[in-house]
Amino acid sequence: MIKNQFHKSFNLNEKSFTEVEELINFSKTISVEVHSFLIDWFDTKLFVEVKTSGSTGTPKIIKLQKEFMINSALATGSYFNLNEKTTALLCMSANYIAGKMMLVRALTLGWHLDVVEANSNPLKDLDKTYDFSAMVPLQLNNSLNEIHKVKRLIVGGGVVSNELLQKIKNIKTEIFATYGMTETITHIAVKRLNYHSEGNEESHYTTLTNISISKDKRGCLIINAPKVSSEEIITNDLVELISEKEFKWLGRYDSVINSGGIKLIPEQIEEKLSSIINNRFFVAGIQDAVLGEKLVLIVEGNIDNGTLNQVKNLNSLSKFEIPKEIFFTSKFVETPTKKINRLKTLSLLNKD
Repeated sequence: MIKNQFHKSFNLNEKSFTEVEELINFSKTISVEVHSFLIDWFDTKLFVEVKTSGSTGTPKIIKLQKEFMINSALATGSYFNLNEKTTALLCMSANYIAGKMMLVRALTLGWHLDVVEANSNPLKDLDKTYDFSAMVPLQLNNSLNEIHKVKRLIVGGGVVSNELLQKIKNIKTEIFATYGMTETITHIAVKRLNYHSEGNEESHYTTLTNISISKDKRGCLIINAPKVSSEEIITNDLVELISEKEFKWLGRYDSVINSGGIKLIPEQIEEKLSSIINNRFFVAGIQDAVLGEKLVLIVEGNIDNGTLNQVKNLNSLSKFEIPKEIFFTSKFVETPTKKINRLKTLSLLNKD
């Protein structure tokens, strides 16, 4: 795509355009967020300023090269075979990278894109079907009765719970988890979440084209993606490398709990606990005079005594992975993108 141009097949909310100015003026009728992004996209600067979500640290503004954003769009189109006139739905905020990239994909690849309000049940009042869309887990969970309206869906912005995995197991919509971050311009790898045939093992993340991966001494993923980042990206994500193109995500290095010399990975413990806890929850380490850090479970709302007993006697948990204490809170603190802000939630509990 040449600067200040868009694909001839691009269509926004069932309207086509011949001039950039016409498109920008029309976008005012959709939302302030979309209008603001399109102004930025078609200006003379070579970059776009994007806010990070703040789920793993303080939110910050970073500059992303427009050329790299186009390359990311091309890689997604190629991987999923989404060519011009693909019908797509944007139901996420255009304030953040996931929403911005749906617009860039549509502009670059010539999609027919509809934009709807970024609420928790975006398919509810729609009577159209779409080839492609992107959601967060909460939107997917609330859209299960309507999800047949989307043929292929990518899910990001949070871990898909075991409970939700069971619900989507036999759904015809192809549903993929994504791995990525603002710095990699959304996803650089995807994995299929649902299958129709028996006997399929859990899938691992598979990288998109022009991506190479390795691990550092900590066991954390290193991403070399010259088409979307001018620098090698050293992450804090603990991974197991399956092949040159595949990896299994284990958890965050900076969330590892050192309890009495035993290293515990919260995400792995949470995966086991999600088989019995239906509420939102997370585990964390808090200071302890004897252990250094002790493992605790924080639950949103309440759980019954039967579930509490199951937590203490769950066979899949090692003795070190059983929470030493359980806290309850009426509502988790969230980031602007509706992820759980663990640090702030924990700090509020400590004040109680």
